[in-house]
Amino acid sequence: MWHSATAKGQSHYIMMHLLLRSGVIVLALVITSGCAKLGYYTQAIGGQLEILAKRRSIPALLDDPDTAPELGARLAPILEMRTFASEELGLPDNKSYRTYVDLKRRYAVWNVFAAPELSLDPVNWCFVFVGCVSYRGYFSERGAQKFANKLAQDNYDVYVAGIAAYSTLGWFHDPMLNTILRRTEPEIAGLIFHELTHQVVYVRGHTEFNESFALTVELEGIKRWLAAKGSTDQFQKYLVSKKRRDEFVQLVMKLRRQLGEIYAAETSDDEKRAAKQEAFIRIRRNYEELKKDWGGYTGHDAWFTRDLNNAHLVSVGLYNQYVPAFQALLSQHNGDFKAFYGVVQELSQLSKAKRAEKLRSLQVTTSQ
Repeated sequence: MWHSATAKGQSHYIMMHLLLRSGVIVLALVITSGCAKLGYYTQAIGGQLEILAKRRSIPALLDDPDTAPELGARLAPILEMRTFASEELGLPDNKSYRTYVDLKRRYAVWNVFAAPELSLDPVNWCFVFVGCVSYRGYFSERGAQKFANKLAQDNYDVYVAGIAAYSTLGWFHDPMLNTILRRTEPEIAGLIFHELTHQVVYVRGHTEFNESFALTVELEGIKRWLAAKGSTDQFQKYLVSKKRRDEFVQLVMKLRRQLGEIYAAETSDDEKRAAKQEAFIRIRRNYEELKKDWGGYTGHDAWFTRDLNNAHLVSVGLYNQYVPAFQALLSQHNGDFKAFYGVVQELSQLSKAKRAEKLRSLQVTTSQ
């Protein structure tokens, strides 16, 4: 875990500290949620502790002659990104993303999404500290699939999605994971900037606010990072990739609107089921047309390889609608991130309705 002479004693202290902290969390969860959820929380804590126990300092890995050259080449830029994040973007200067963990698997966690057969209203689960979310995360694919099977037996549409990266929102110092290193350098930099932004301001229950804020910092951060490296052409490639993602999301959101109309219609359930399947066939055709505009890019093919259902749609959300508003705020403060974060912090203290109203007014002003 560490590379110093005191490694054994240090890691023992850290683990005892974490176990004590986790024990307090478990006790709070049992009191507030009852024992029924204890098994779920236990696996979540166990999975997190496993990650923390496997952390290795990136500088130590780079100095270690046994580190594979390929891994070293991927890790070296991460330290530069991390320093840039704090010094140039004003993001937290802590140990997050200064360590590395090889989980020996493709995904960090698996999220289970569920929705009724003839409804787009997702099943929500509420947790201490993070509030209510439309998924349940598991550190084991088997555990996720077991829970999904149980939901399917209750006639829910279900979808299990592998997730390469996630954030503890500052609860712990998140490491860089092997599951993330498959991405391009701009994508890795963007993820670091994005997740660190959640540590600056995070409002429970307002996903659109949180994600739009983080995406604004991500985009400006990547732009400045690549400019500092003299790689502005890479930023244009990144924007092309983001545009494809946005067009994919728009395609899915169109399907959501169509299905919403189908489920709200005064027709029989059998008629709704037939119309539902026709809608899913139609989106596959539309996706093939969209790929032609992308020059055959296949980055979103995996989403369509499974039998589509309502739960798949829960996993895709349009959460960046306030990005123009946040970009306007950043511009108003001449790109000064410290001042920008201060205004965002003030917005976070407002009620959700007033916060959304101010952001919408900023977008109206920007569009004029």
